[in-house]
This record gives sequence, C-alpha cells and structure tokens, in this order.
Amino acid sequence: MAASSSRQPGDDDRLIAGHGRITCSLHGSSVVFSELSSTYPLKLLSPRLAEDAVAIVYVLCYGGGLVSGDRVKLEVDVERGCKLLLLSQGSTKVFKTRPGIPASTQLRQPAQLGILRNVTTQIMNVTIAPKSAVFLLPDPVTCFRSASYTQIQRFHLLGDASLVLLDWVTSGRKSLGEEWAFSRYYSVNEVFLDGRRITRDVTLLEDPSSQTQLPSGMQGTSRTLSERLKPYSCYATLILCGPLAQEVTAQLSKQYQSISIFKTTLPARMIWALSPVEEGRTYVVRAAGVETEDVKSWLRESLRGFEDAIGIDTYRKVFV
Repeated sequence: MAASSSRQPGDDDRLIAGHGRITCSLHGSSVVFSELSSTYPLKLLSPRLAEDAVAIVYVLCYGGGLVSGDRVKLEVDVERGCKLLLLSQGSTKVFKTRPGIPASTQLRQPAQLGILRNVTTQIMNVTIAPKSAVFLLPDPVTCFRSASYTQIQRFHLLGDASLVLLDWVTSGRKSLGEEWAFSRYYSVNEVFLDGRRITRDVTLLEDPSSQTQLPSGMQGTSRTLSERLKPYSCYATLILCGPLAQEVTAQLSKQYQSISIFKTTLPARMIWALSPVEEGRTYVVRAAGVETEDVKSWLRESLRGFEDAIGIDTYRKVFV
C-alpha cells in the first residue's frame, strides 16, 4: 500500500496545511503515482490492485473527521489511460462549529474569500485526460449538531474522459437524536468539458435558526431542516458523463421510463429522478432514502455495470 508522504511546513514545494496532491499516469498496464502527498489533517492511501490501468486512493482525515475551521484542498491530475477511484473509509464526519482557530489551519493557511473562519471546508480540483476516468464514490458526509460545512468540487474533462461523481449527505447521528440538526451544508459540483462548463449542481441545506437575517416575509414562518427533509435521512446526487458511463446511464434511463406515478398514503422508502444534460451526454441522478442503507443499496445495484470497467474485485471495495 502506498501512503502519502508526510510534509513539513519548511519543505521545498510548500504544500500547506490540509492540502494534498495526486498525479497518476499509465506505465504499461500499471497506474503509477508521480505524486501522492498530503499534510495534516488530510491523509492519502493507495492499496495495490491486480486490475490493469486501475488505481484506488482513499481520502482520509486524521481523527475520523473534520473539526470546526478545518480547510482541506485536494488537487488531482489523472493522465491518459488511467482509471482512478477516490474513496473514503466510513462517512466523512463534520464536527460542530466552535469558536477559535483549529491547529490544522494555523500553519500558513491563506485567506479564502467567501469562506468564514470557523466553517469546515473541502475543495477538490480534478483534471481528467482523454481516455481516462475518475470515480469519486466516497461514503456520505455526516454533519454533527451545529456543524457548518462547505464543499466545492470542480472537474475538468478533456476529450473523451469519463466521470462518475457521487455527493451525498446524511441527517446526522440519528442514534443520538440528531436529525438534520446541523447549521449549514453547502455543496457545489461543477463539471467542465474542454474548458466549457456543462454541469453546475448546488445543494444548500441551512437551518433557519442559524441565519442572522431571514428574507423579507419569512420571519417566523420558516420550517426547520428536519421538518423540510423528513421522512428521508439521506440525500444523494450522482453525476455521470463520458463514454465509460454510457452503459450505466442507458440502463438507468430504461428503468426510469418504466416508473409509474401514483398516489400513496405513505412515502416510498426510496425515491429517485434522472435528468439528462447536454442532450443526453451527461446525466444527473437525485435520490433520497428513509435510511442511508436504502440509498447505499440502490447505488450499489444501479452502478454495478461499472464492474466491467474497473473489475469485480475493485467494485466490491465501494459501498461496503
């Protein structure tokens, strides 16, 4: 297993706190990392795989989660012919917002416009060369009570590159009575093809009580996050584009067209919708489930067609 190198503030390349870089290329039939580096609280691990032209990187955080004010930034460059899976080990936990500045942000962390000091932030920039693919399939984000989280992810595809992007969030620690009890969850996913933006998806979940000023006419009338989002405790967005996603999107489209719409007395345990973008060259899927396991099981079955692209054994490492 390859691990990211540990860098100190005085290193020559000046990789600052909470930042990481992944650069991989194809040598023969093997994916080789010319760079796999990170600094606290970010950690990158890559196990060896038997599958040709496929690699996995686990994107982890020390302590199992992100504390108030943590700012993580990951730069990924996937060169021609590589298939890279970006996974996590367990849900990304976001702890409650607290006053003060965490140690992880004190070392040469530059000011970022539009991001408050105590907001936990993750930024990812990914470049995918022609005939390459990135499968971003992490476990869901779980925000604790009073947590505030911002996530910005940009993907730059070149030519016939492919992308499978999963972004999902849970209601929190239900076993402790925390259901949609966080302050704010803000996620932006942008996909560019040859420099032209083809998809921009934004999710904003914000508790009205955490807003300093509500829009005119909404004072005293806003429902809580829990009231707006129940009975579902997990929401997911899936973006599929490129040649490697065509078989899966065709199957999803066929299933979606067969869905019948009718009234029910109780909400379904699992709901989903499919939207074509760019005249069907890209698809956006939105799903929600009463339990996180409902969404996970649906995703596992719906994306099983990617076993041919990345290998059966490799796919088994996803949605475990």
